[in-house]
Formats: sequence, structure tokens, C-alpha cells
Amino acid sequence: MTYRQPSWGPSLLRAPLACWREGGASFQDGVLAVVLALLAFAPTLSNIGAQLGDLPERPAGVLSIVLTLAQTLPLVARRRSPAACLAVVAAAFAAHQALGFATTFGSVGLYVALYSAGAHQVRFRGSTAAAASAGYVALAFVLNRLGSPLGPADFSAFCLTLAAIWLVGSSVRVRRAQEAERRRLAAEVATAAERARIARELHDVVTHHVTAMVVQSDAAQFLITSAPERAGEGLVAVSDTGRRALRELRYLLGVLEATGENATGENAVGGNAAGEAAHAERAPTLGRATDLVEGARRSGQPVEFSEQGDRRPQPVDVELAAYRVVQEALTNAMKYAAGQPTRVSVHHGGERIEITVITDGADGADGADGADGADGADRADGSSQAAPVPHGPGPQGGRGLAGLRARVRMLDGQLDAGPRPEGGFEVRATIPTKPLQE
Repeated sequence: MTYRQPSWGPSLLRAPLACWREGGASFQDGVLAVVLALLAFAPTLSNIGAQLGDLPERPAGVLSIVLTLAQTLPLVARRRSPAACLAVVAAAFAAHQALGFATTFGSVGLYVALYSAGAHQVRFRGSTAAAASAGYVALAFVLNRLGSPLGPADFSAFCLTLAAIWLVGSSVRVRRAQEAERRRLAAEVATAAERARIARELHDVVTHHVTAMVVQSDAAQFLITSAPERAGEGLVAVSDTGRRALRELRYLLGVLEATGENATGENAVGGNAAGEAAHAERAPTLGRATDLVEGARRSGQPVEFSEQGDRRPQPVDVELAAYRVVQEALTNAMKYAAGQPTRVSVHHGGERIEITVITDGADGADGADGADGADGADRADGSSQAAPVPHGPGPQGGRGLAGLRARVRMLDGQLDAGPRPEGGFEVRATIPTKPLQE
């Protein structure tokens, strides 16, 4: 036995729902107004609606039809012009009640117009509420003079109902405004965080490579006069450092482009996955820390590098943070303790990566920059044992370490940096690791 699938089902509702969502506010309000107008003439709904006067019923006619339509069709503008919509609907409702026509489902339009005014009226809200209240008082007075059996308590109860509908719309408006403000503040916070992240990335990339190029250029200038046959090596080092800087800047620009595409809308989501994966592949990783060590050595900085434990693939943010720790520490060593022995140690644990960078130097000093001048070039060459540049806490506490500490803290890690009791400076970072699939 075979069963035929019914032709109706949820799939048939998708197209109308999609059309409803894509139609916009004007389309939705127009459909609502037309539907209410049609239902107002449905016999089964003739006794449902607002009835205030309880006057002797008058036979229906053309005027009653016009007044019924006037209570429903103006709802097409309930969001664009809520006050005008309420004025027309309320006037039609008042005339319909004063003339004693039978109850109509179209009178529900008064409730919808009141709610819309409370939810969408922006300017002159107090004046609109005052005008509506005055109109209701006038209607109650007219109905009473026309012989309505209702008393003050009945009119007050109906007034409270109308006020409650207005307040419901007002509460929706307040919540909508609060949500818009929350989204605005969240966007500002996200923008500030993104600017800070970009500033950190630019600082890490530019400062390290430019510092290395300055030291290498000074060394090459010194070698031109003292050892011309070795000057070419210094120029090659400058060229290699520049290429590495360009490569990292291209990576950073690619990340910024991907971020901008993500902000353009949902259409860019599908196309960004491959781009983000490509950027992740080009991102600096801890495995490339040996390139940093080699670059520092070419700049004349004596660096020892050791690595313990089994290196495992980590997420991009962990790899990049660990790479930046080594990069910033070596940059500071070349800037503030040029020529001083530096030891880089990386330990891969089961739950964390520990990085330690120690630079020897005299303690208690606050500040000379060893990367400038002929002395720095002399030490970069290694051919002279000039007096070491003091290595103190002053220059080390700048933007680089502060941004690096924030980067590590975002990964639930910790970074400590400061002078050592026996002299020199130490940077120690602990970064939690996590499986790559996370």
C-alpha cells in the first residue's frame, strides 16, 4: 500500500512567510488594514468589537460602511503616521458610536491605532495623548446627552482599557529604544576593541622589524669603513628583515580585509571561510620563532634558543600570542640592551606553553636606547666590546608589553615582565593550550 503525501504542509507556508518578512513595514501594514476591513463585513464577526454608547440601533447603510472602512483602512499608515492614523480611526469610531450603528469588527482598528501610536509616535507624544483623552471625554459627554444608559464608571472602565493599550505600545517602544542603545554601545565597544587589536598588531609587526633594520643598517654603515668585505652581509640582513616585515604586513592587511567583509552582511559569510583559512595559514606561529631568533642574531644580538616538550598544533590565537611574546621580548632586547646575551626558552606542556626570555644587563638603570648610534653598530658587529647599554625597567614598560599582556590575558594566560634582582630583564608568559578543533 502506498501513501500519497498531502499537498499542503509547512513547506507551502514558507513562501508566504518569506514574502511577508521581505515586504517591509508598509506592505505588512497594508495587508493588516485590508484583512481587518474584510473581516469587518464577515457575518460571524459582526458582534465582536468595541461598543460604547449602547444607543438605539440604527439600520446599516452607506454611511455605516464608510465609517467601518474609516476605522480599518487608515491602519496602512499606522507606523509612518501613527498620530494621523489614530485621529482618523478615533473620529470614525466616535461617529459610528454617536450615530448608533451596530457593533462592527472594524472597531478593533481603534485598539490597533492606539497601540501603534504608543509604540511608534516619536514627536509630540504628550500632545497626542492629551488630544486623545480630550476627544474621549467629548465623546462620553455626547453619548450621555444622546441618552446612553452607561454611567461614569462604565466610561472610566473603557478609558482605562484604552490607556492600557497605549501603555503596552509605549513599553514596546521603550524596550526597542533600549535594545537599539545596547546594540550601539556594543558596536562602540567592539570598534574600540578592534582598534586596540589593530594597534597591537601594527606595533608588534612594525616595531620589531624596524628596530632590527635600524640596528642592521647601523652595523652595515660601520662595516663599510672598518670591514668592507663584511658590509654585504649586513645589507643582506636588512633586505631579509624587510621582506619578513612585508610578509607580516600583508598578513595583517588580509586579516583587516576579511574583518571588513564580515561586517558587510550575510552574503559575505560563505565567501569568507576560505579567506579566513588562508589568512590563518599565513599567520605567524610559534614554530617560526626561530626566524625571530635568527634575525636578532643577524642584528648582532647574541641569542640562545631552547625548546622543550613536544610541539603540538594550536589554534591561531594561541600560536600568534606565543609568537608575539618572543617577538616583543627580542625587540626590547635589541632596543634597550643591544649586544647583551639573551636567552629564549619555550616549554611545551600538556596544558600550557611557557615562554621565558631573559636579557642580561646592569640593573637599576632607566634608560638608554642601545639601538641608536655607532656604539650599537659596533656591538652589532661583535668586533668591539664597548660598555654594555644599561637594561632597566623604564623603556620596557611601554605600549608593547601592555598590549601583549592584554593579548595573553584574553587567552586566560599570564605575562610578567620586569628587572631581575641579579641584573637584566625577564619576560615570562604562560599561555593555556587547547585542542585545535576548539
